Formats: sequence, structure tokens, C-alpha cells
Amino acid sequence: MGEQEFRDLVSQYSEPLYWHIRHLVNSHDDADDLVQETFIKAWKALPTFRGESSVSTWLWKVATNEALGFLRKQKVRAALRFEPLGAEVERLVTSDPWFDGDEAQRRLVVAVSKLPDKQRAVFCMRYFEELTYEQISAITGTSVGALKASYHFAVAKVGESVQLETD
Repeated sequence: MGEQEFRDLVSQYSEPLYWHIRHLVNSHDDADDLVQETFIKAWKALPTFRGESSVSTWLWKVATNEALGFLRKQKVRAALRFEPLGAEVERLVTSDPWFDGDEAQRRLVVAVSKLPDKQRAVFCMRYFEELTYEQISAITGTSVGALKASYHFAVAKVGESVQLETD
């Protein structure tokens, strides 16, 4: 794949990858940075891409790994500050000038942010991006059965969290 073809990929996938990452990290600026990091990693790894999956699946996998790595670092930083990460996420959502949702959407984003990282990724890919379990399996390398269970538990946790917030 040449430079022009890669530019075409960037043009085609920048926005969908942004929203994929944004659902995971809840911050416009962080999502922008992670999209750039995703494409940098993809460009560097392009010679090793064997075509065993589609380019879009491969990019989603790179983006998901970048976002999950970012979330792990964020949790360490929060622990070092002795702050709960949920409070930081809620502050991000309520102060984000790019967040244009209503109160119900805010509660949903905060509830999703409380999920374990991998469960959050599965929930976001299935709920927000409407990917099939087979697509998510190709991205995560997790079996369809495990993904269905993970999504089921995530939906229950999100529902419980949103319900608690409305009470």
C-alpha cells in the first residue's frame, strides 16, 4: 500500500475511528490524539499487515488497543492522585464543550465510563457503533459467546447505574 492509498484510508476512517475512540475515552482532545496515534501506529505497522482481516477491522483493533492503553494509564494517574476515576470522567463530560447531549445522555456516558475497560469497549462497539458480535470478535480476538456474555453484563451494569442516578 502506497502513501496515497494510506491517505485515502485516513480520509475514509478518521471520523468513524474518532467516534469509536471518543465513546471509550469521553474526551474530544484525547480522542483526537488517539486517532493520530492510531494512524501513526498503522503506518509503521503497514509492512507487517498480512491481510488476514479487512483493513477496517485491523484499524479498529489498533484504535481499540490505543484507547485501552490510554485508559490504563489514566487509571494509574487517578490512583496516584488518590482520586476516583469516575469523578474525573464526570467532570470531563460535564465540562466538555464538545458534548452536546442532554441529561440522559450524560448519565449514559458516565455509566459506561464506570465499566471495566474491555467490557466498555464491547458495549461501545455493540451499542453505539452497532457492530455485530462477529465483527467485534475479529477486532478483539474474543469468542462470540464471551462477547455476548460481556455485553449482557455491561447492559445490566449500565442500566443499574443509570437507574441509581435517577433515583
